[in-house]
Amino acid sequence: MARLDGKVALVTGAARGIGKAIAAAMAAESARVVLTDILDVEGDATATEIRVQGGQALYVSHDVTTEDGWRTALEAANDEFGGLDVLVNNAGLFLGKPLAETSIDDMNRMLAVNVVGLMLGSKLALPFLAARASRWDGGGSIVNLSSVAGLIGASFQTVYSMTKGAVRLFSKSLAMECADLKLNIRVNSIHPGVIDTDMAVEVARGQMEARAMDADKVQRFMVGGHPLGRLGRPRDIADAAVFLASGESSFMTGTELVVDGGMTAR
Repeated sequence: MARLDGKVALVTGAARGIGKAIAAAMAAESARVVLTDILDVEGDATATEIRVQGGQALYVSHDVTTEDGWRTALEAANDEFGGLDVLVNNAGLFLGKPLAETSIDDMNRMLAVNVVGLMLGSKLALPFLAARASRWDGGGSIVNLSSVAGLIGASFQTVYSMTKGAVRLFSKSLAMECADLKLNIRVNSIHPGVIDTDMAVEVARGQMEARAMDADKVQRFMVGGHPLGRLGRPRDIADAAVFLASGESSFMTGTELVVDGGMTAR
């Protein structure tokens, strides 16, 4: 039997990159997947690709910063697939610039997507997850995408690091709350290193500007930060998300799963 057979998963920021890989990996394990994003063309294409490969997928246009957006997405999961078992809060923004050049608008935009959106989604998804939690070993699962920047400091990423640190402790606190309320919902965070995605390009661009490096030096700088000698691949994070969504992680809640090529082991 596939590892997520019968489960319904909602993955935000799923049009491309890590979110796309997570949605595809979960569908390959027989989950019925709702993909959400604001990149509608790419999101529709990703859902179609999953269906062509034999998976069950629905795309929903979704602004994670609004309650109405979340209600629409969750109701779509309920109407199309009968409920929700796994929520993956993957949508996120990156900002790489010196603090002196960071505006209030920059900070508020990052907080809205990386923190407020994750809080709203988790809050509004809880009743849906709790309604089906007794069906599964390990109950319902919330998987929050943080970063190594939520564990260690990083120059020129102060606001981004602040938001990702918030994701880490939010996940731990919600895990304890769900346990105390006996909701049978586990909450964990994933902390990727630098992953070879469009966001990695943004990281590289920010480092080039902040450190006055050329592209080749930035590439060596980013790869060299990982003892395994390469950037991460989206599938590396997708595999971790599938594990946390499955019964294989039924005794794990409130923890951070670090997938960083050894970056934080130094």
